[in-house]
Amino acid sequence: MPHMLIFGLGYTANRLADRLRGDGWQVTGTRREASEGAIAFDDKSAVLDAIDQATHIISSVPPGRDDSDPVLDHYGAAIKAATLRWTGYLSSTGVYGDAKGAWVDETAPVGSGRRKARSHADCGWQALRDDIRVLRLPGIYGPGRNPITRVQQGKAKRVDVPGQVFSRIHVDDIVAAIIASFEGPAGVYNISDDLPAPQHAVIAHAARLIGMEPPPLLSIEEADLSPSALGFYEENRRVANGKAKRLLGWQPQYPTFKSGMAALAE
Repeated sequence: MPHMLIFGLGYTANRLADRLRGDGWQVTGTRREASEGAIAFDDKSAVLDAIDQATHIISSVPPGRDDSDPVLDHYGAAIKAATLRWTGYLSSTGVYGDAKGAWVDETAPVGSGRRKARSHADCGWQALRDDIRVLRLPGIYGPGRNPITRVQQGKAKRVDVPGQVFSRIHVDDIVAAIIASFEGPAGVYNISDDLPAPQHAVIAHAARLIGMEPPPLLSIEEADLSPSALGFYEENRRVANGKAKRLLGWQPQYPTFKSGMAALAE
């Protein structure tokens, strides 16, 4: 039986765990504290035992406040030495920084943007093992975490930054890409949809899907955003996904935000 060890059972990783268990896999995950179906990240004995038993390992844990990768720091040596069929890391397309709206693929330089710590971790995982699959992800949406929900809750803002676009991906398309990479070649892959779009257009579409009036269009000054949200609008890029399609045989089930949100609205 294949055995997946998942570092960091967050939104996407939980979706992956549910899919694999449904396919007959054994799945072990880590959290900050032990819970049903998960071991504590700091329980070194239990984690090392899980590494030893795993056939597949993936980390969705982001860098810590000190900009280091906690999985690499604590368990990198054990993962490097383990006998595994597959190793994966969920990174971010934020590693590319600002491309001024241009398309970026996996050959684009990394480390120039606000996600320097993520870039450092991304490179660290690439150096750890020859069989690594690094999946770089843009904005993630799906059940319970999407623009429709934010519009319904009155939390959505439409921010007008002329010319700014971003890419996104449905969580189930990430899971499908991870599974496709089990049999695909090692390397770095962008996992994004086919239609980068302005944030305000996505929010307006979400509102129309559920018969609500879109929130008013605000300038960046009027939106009163947090520092982290402001950082998002300082970068502008379109993420190309052709490599994953060619080498992994992956095709997004939801190639645009319109198809993805239509499914959520139903």
